[in-house]
Amino acid sequence: MTPIHPQLVTGHPEQLRWITPAGVLPFTGIAATLPAPLAALRDDSTLAQVRVEPAAIVTTLHPGRQWSRDGARVRTALHAALADPAGWTPADSAREPDDGPLRDAAQELLDGPVGDLARSHGGHIELVDVRDGTVTVTLAGACHGCPAARTTLRQGLEDQLRRRHPQLRAVTAVPDRR
Repeated sequence: MTPIHPQLVTGHPEQLRWITPAGVLPFTGIAATLPAPLAALRDDSTLAQVRVEPAAIVTTLHPGRQWSRDGARVRTALHAALADPAGWTPADSAREPDDGPLRDAAQELLDGPVGDLARSHGGHIELVDVRDGTVTVTLAGACHGCPAARTTLRQGLEDQLRRRHPQLRAVTAVPDRR
């Protein structure tokens, strides 16, 4: 059984984010097809939408539904549905991946522990772009040309991002154009 726990979604009382292990499903985005237990809740108008995130499933109740009344049924159905990953398909399989959560995680690491390490040595790592699962950064200050910069990118940024977002394709560095 896949471990899950609910988390409120600030500003959206109709939603619960069910935290899961990272990469439990092979896509992110709105689920078009769901395994039978969750599909039944969508069909009976308990759930309006199910969205897959890298380390969570966000369920949205239909208007008039309440978590206090329907939450236990959703939890039970979600546990059963996660045991059938082949029963999940994205709403638009041709759609590009949603890089927003990956971008946010990369920026959080660069503003936090990975960036702190670079700054402690007189350097700076700046997020340039996140596209199709590839994070692009530029190395500035003491990081530019530093022999340890590659290790910082691989063992710092890339490893931590991959734990949060298994769909990460690569972390690349481009020259600072300032």
